[in-house]
Amino acid sequence: MTAETPIVSARGLRKQFGKNEILHGLDFDIPAGRIYGLVGHNGAGKTTTLNALLGLTQCEGKIEVLGLDPFANRATLMNNVAFISDVASLPRFLRVRELFALLSNIHPNFSQDKARDFLSGTDIKPEAKIKNLSKGMIAQLHLAVVMAIDAKLLVLDEPTLGLDITYRKRFYRRLLEDYMTEERTLLITTHQVDEIEFMLSDIMFIRDGELIVHMQMETVNTRYCQLVIADPTHVDAARALGPIFIESRFGQTVMVFDGVDREKLAPLGQLSTPSLSDLFVALMQRETHNAGAA
Repeated sequence: MTAETPIVSARGLRKQFGKNEILHGLDFDIPAGRIYGLVGHNGAGKTTTLNALLGLTQCEGKIEVLGLDPFANRATLMNNVAFISDVASLPRFLRVRELFALLSNIHPNFSQDKARDFLSGTDIKPEAKIKNLSKGMIAQLHLAVVMAIDAKLLVLDEPTLGLDITYRKRFYRRLLEDYMTEERTLLITTHQVDEIEFMLSDIMFIRDGELIVHMQMETVNTRYCQLVIADPTHVDAARALGPIFIESRFGQTVMVFDGVDREKLAPLGQLSTPSLSDLFVALMQRETHNAGAA
């Protein structure tokens, strides 16, 4: 692999269960050193996409991870890939030291020393049973596991599920500051998209098995804008400019636009860049709202 070779490359990726096609020919590349957010409703195809790149399911089309077919070369591939699901997946019946020993046997690039070093400033002891740890301690332990794996691709599937907002933010900030390098690539799926927006370099929205957004965050910020209209006499003029989403909010009209010149919108109300969660809502409901506006 060269420095320009994507970590993940998919072309025409399709997956069918019975008569239902779950993925409809996805095409995407994930370069090295990026932080990707993969966002979609339950059933949209996120898990199937993750399973395909982790070699857990076979799909039609072509997918390569680190230059390898993940399904045919899963054992080799997992030397440089780490997959960690939500904190509830930690085996509660184990002691902390037993968890580290287990992980050493599972992943060749897991370092018990690094994990212990990370926990050295906490109240988590090697003999502690995971089931007796508080939520905050669980978050620290989960992060220690993540930080102790030297992988080129780290896949986190809802990694902070069940934790309160304080621990979720602390988890992501520590991950960004102490783990990410130019050689590592991070792929995160989460429902709390606004909490990871600050750290993302790229975003992928998946809806009904299709990628409807796949772009760098800089592009999102220049392409989409949100208009809040307080004066009802401006609503028709704004509608004429082709919003992709319209809703009423606290007596005001909120519209989201795709690629419309901001100078045309500025006289009609207050302009801003939509948050990722607002953009997600707009795009996931686009067909419904367009139908209603027609």
